[in-house]
Amino acid sequence: MSAQPTLLADDLLLRPLVLADAARVQELAGDERIADTTANIPHPYPDGEAERWITQLAEQTAAGEQLSWAITVEDRVVGCVSLLDIAGEEAELGYWVGVPYWGRGIATKAVGAVVACAFERLSLKRIHARVLSRNKASARVLLRLGFIHSGNEFTTCGYRGEAAPTDYYELLPEPGNTA
Repeated sequence: MSAQPTLLADDLLLRPLVLADAARVQELAGDERIADTTANIPHPYPDGEAERWITQLAEQTAAGEQLSWAITVEDRVVGCVSLLDIAGEEAELGYWVGVPYWGRGIATKAVGAVVACAFERLSLKRIHARVLSRNKASARVLLRLGFIHSGNEFTTCGYRGEAAPTDYYELLPEPGNTA
């Protein structure tokens, strides 16, 4: 995998996360509503966690295992979108947007740009995503982008460590859509 591309999606700039983003990540991801709708974000969000996470992302990116982008609006981080567990020709998609930015279409634009990059630049053949069933807004983002519901089960996730119903989605490139 070559260097991680910077992506544009209308008024959004998606760029690699850097340590200088840590305070903003902690501020936004520290909201209990973010932890409640994601599988792996802790609550309360501990000091130093954002720095550890961003450092880990850089190591995993260097190893070709994942790509994560800061979603920025007017040079201000508002969320994150990632291609995780990149293996062969597929990856898992994960994303979150800070609560003050919910309902603005930011997730749909950002995820759409990453999906296009995954198929066109990275030549992936399948993207899959897991969504807590209670996170209806996240499911709507995936469905708007053409993902298909592929199953569900209970998974232990979230900051509470409870088994929660989880829906699975997948997307394959449209014929002629890959580079």
